[in-house]
Amino acid sequence: MAKTARARYTLEFKEEAVRLVTGGQRVAAVAKMLGLAEQTLHNWVKAAGSGGLTGTVVPKVSAEQMEISRLRTELARVKMERDILKKSGGVFREGVAVKYTLIQRHRDLWPISVQCSTLGVSARGFRQYVRREAGTDAAPAGQRVGNLALLTHIKAIHTETRGAYGWPRVWRELRRRHVRVGKERVRRMMRDHAIRARGQRKFKATTDSTHSLPVSDNPLNRAFRPEQPDRVWTGDITYIATQEGWLYLAVVIDLFSRQVVGWALGERMTRQLVIDALAMAWFRQRPAEGMIFHSDRGSQYASSDFQALLRRYGMRGSMSRKSNCWDNAVTETLFGSLKVERLHGMRFDTRRRAKDEVIDWLGFYNHRRMHSTLGYTSPMAFEEAWRRKESTLAA
Repeated sequence: MAKTARARYTLEFKEEAVRLVTGGQRVAAVAKMLGLAEQTLHNWVKAAGSGGLTGTVVPKVSAEQMEISRLRTELARVKMERDILKKSGGVFREGVAVKYTLIQRHRDLWPISVQCSTLGVSARGFRQYVRREAGTDAAPAGQRVGNLALLTHIKAIHTETRGAYGWPRVWRELRRRHVRVGKERVRRMMRDHAIRARGQRKFKATTDSTHSLPVSDNPLNRAFRPEQPDRVWTGDITYIATQEGWLYLAVVIDLFSRQVVGWALGERMTRQLVIDALAMAWFRQRPAEGMIFHSDRGSQYASSDFQALLRRYGMRGSMSRKSNCWDNAVTETLFGSLKVERLHGMRFDTRRRAKDEVIDWLGFYNHRRMHSTLGYTSPMAFEEAWRRKESTLAA
């Protein structure tokens, strides 16, 4: 199929990427999280600073513009400090070791000096901490870690994941960091110190299947474990409440790695929302023709515009059976994790605030969150390991 000449990413995606950079995050970190080339993101930031993401010529910089640039830099630093405080949660109530652990985990996201200043610790002390921990994050192999040190590690993981992990995942994360400790000890320590994952809650469905549009068969038939990436994708829509009104999220998931390869956020649950999510996924992954795209029977997915896009991309449509949520269980599970682990109990005064949380969690989910179906590795780590293996076998 010939490649299209239109823009590779939706305008919303470009604006979100630029906003993350101007908010204080490093270009390299944002590019990695969103699957972009660093130069592409640099170009977007440059275009946005010159009046929009339209490729306009950058005018000669005046003294006034230089002052504006300086003020923007200062604003970016303030936003960065705000984001650090936001991610740190209740870390100010913890000891210095917890703060150092948090800084170490985010050293590729924010400058160490800014993190230390924001969290009220010295950069020199942090460097000494790193030297002490050099070679391992825990006690030597075979040596039992003390209760205070273990509690520090557990609190750090709980803070970093924003309370997403219960004791089974915390234990696995400790093992991944070379902390040798038993499951029962982790469970007991988290219980005794009231450290627990966010609670469950119920959510209503958003699918509107009461329409007269044609629907696809279900060739997927719950075969949720394809053998290669980009063979089966699945999509769905969910909602987030804000004081400005509903915010809707459409996602596209690769069933092989469970990675969110495309997404779109909007104020209305329209066919354009799911079209933008699929377009983002296709432009990022460029799958071969014949791939299956599975969804529910919602009018957005059954619309003629969306079905035309599937044909344009050479994809085969698949839809869940009527009133059978298990046929699209993977996306339902993703939304449940998002709402339970991150959004539950949060109140958003604006859609912008809700978008920030959703995008932050999607980056965490793809890059770091342990997935039980993938042997407790993250979606991107799972796919990267598979590709290394395939490359070795082909050599």
